[in-house]
Amino acid sequence: MQLVDVSFRVGSQPWLHPLSFSLAPGMNVLLGATLAGKTTLMRVMAGLEIPTTGRLLVGDRDVTGVPVRKRNLAMVYQQFINYPSLTVFENIASPLRLAGHSPDRIQQRVHELAERLHLSPFLGRRPAELSGGQQQRTALARALAKDAELVLLDEPLVNLDYKLREGLRSELRQLFAERQTTVVYATTEPQEALQLGGTTLVLAEGRLIQHGPTLAVFRTPQTLRAARAFSDPPLNELHARLDPDSGAAVASSGIRLPLPSRALAALRDRSRDIVLGVRAHHFSLAPRERATSISGRVDLAEISGSETYVHVSHEHESFVAVVPGVHEFEIGAHCTLYVDPADVFCFDSDGQLAFAPT
Repeated sequence: MQLVDVSFRVGSQPWLHPLSFSLAPGMNVLLGATLAGKTTLMRVMAGLEIPTTGRLLVGDRDVTGVPVRKRNLAMVYQQFINYPSLTVFENIASPLRLAGHSPDRIQQRVHELAERLHLSPFLGRRPAELSGGQQQRTALARALAKDAELVLLDEPLVNLDYKLREGLRSELRQLFAERQTTVVYATTEPQEALQLGGTTLVLAEGRLIQHGPTLAVFRTPQTLRAARAFSDPPLNELHARLDPDSGAAVASSGIRLPLPSRALAALRDRSRDIVLGVRAHHFSLAPRERATSISGRVDLAEISGSETYVHVSHEHESFVAVVPGVHEFEIGAHCTLYVDPADVFCFDSDGQLAFAPT
C-alpha cells in the first residue's frame, strides 16, 4: 500500500497532516504516544474514514474511498470485538465460511490458529465465558483466519498479561513471516517496536516524523521529537551551550560534558545552543573510562524486575537512569551518575540531529 499526501481533518482541526509513505510486505510499526494519530491513520488505511486530501494506492489501483467491505483486509482493535452468540470456533471460522472454504479446510485452519493462540480448550465457549485475554486472542485468530493482504493491529496485545504478550509477539512475527502479508501494528511502546522489528513509522501530533528500518530509526533518530518517541523511560534532555574553546557543552546548572571530536565537527557550523539527549540505560552508577559524572540527589527509586529506575535531580535538572540489578536508595541521598559522552545524542537549536552514538 502507498499513501500519497494523505491528510484527515475533522472540521477545521487537522488530525493527520499530509503524509506520504509506502508499506512493504512484513511488519510495519506505527509508534507514537496517545493522540499521535495512529488509530486515525489505520482507519483511513482501512477505508473506515475517507481522507480529506491525498490518495491510497494498492499496486496500481486507487482505493481512496473504497469501502472496507470491498477491501481484502483485517483489523483488530485494542478493545476485543467478537460475535457474542457464536462459539470461539464459529468466531474464528466466520471469515473462512464467508470465503467459501470447505468444512475440512475450516476445521484444519481453526484448530491450527487455536493451538497457536492457546485457545484450543475454549473452542466450544462463547465470548461471555472467556477472560479478556481469551476474547482478544479470539479476535486475533479471526483476523488471521481471513488471510488478508493487509492486517491492521491497533495495540492488540495491550490488555493481555505480560507473559502471554511476549509469547504472542513472537508468534505474530513468525506467522506473518510465513506469508506475503502487509502488517501495520500500532503501539505506544518503543520496546515493543524494537521486538517486532521490520519498519517503524514514528508519529507525533498527526505528523510522520521518521520512517525507516526499526533499528536504524532507534539508533539514529533524525530529530529530537523522534528520539523522544523512541525512548522509554523518557529521553533525558540537557539544554546547553557549546563552548568551542574547551569543546564542552555547558548547561546553566553548571553541568559540563566534553563532546567527542565528531560531535564538535558536526556542530561547527550550527548554533551554539544545543540539546543533549541521554537514554536512561546509558547512565551507570560506576565510574567508567571517559565517563563524565553528574552528581545530585535521589528523588525516587523504583525496582522493576531485575532493573532499578533511579530519578536524580541536580539543581533544576532532572534525570532518570536505568541500572541493572536491584538497588536500594534513600530519598534525598546523594547519588552520582556517569555517562560516556560518546553515548550522548546532540541536537541543534532546531531539534535536528547533529551527532548520534555509534
